[in-house]
Amino acid sequence: MPAEKTLRICDKGHRYYKSSDCPTCPVCNEENKPQRGFLRELSAPARNALLQQQIDTLEKLSGYSEKDILALHGVGPASLPVLKQHLTEAELTFKT
Repeated sequence: MPAEKTLRICDKGHRYYKSSDCPTCPVCNEENKPQRGFLRELSAPARNALLQQQIDTLEKLSGYSEKDILALHGVGPASLPVLKQHLTEAELTFKT
């Protein structure tokens, strides 16, 4: 049985319903979504996980292994192909 959704209001006054304990406002996430770059192509949880670790450039991303990135809460296997593609285009790789 799915959890019941509750009404939440973020600091900016956005009203939204959520069933999880995650405090992230989906409206704020959409407003803060980058217009270009590799972070734009990721899901909000994956993008937030990388930003939480201050991984906001491909150069910083290349300092981590795939295992390191997958260990971040919010990043799943579906994010890896996107990240690998952008690293390859920039002639970078994950740390081995």
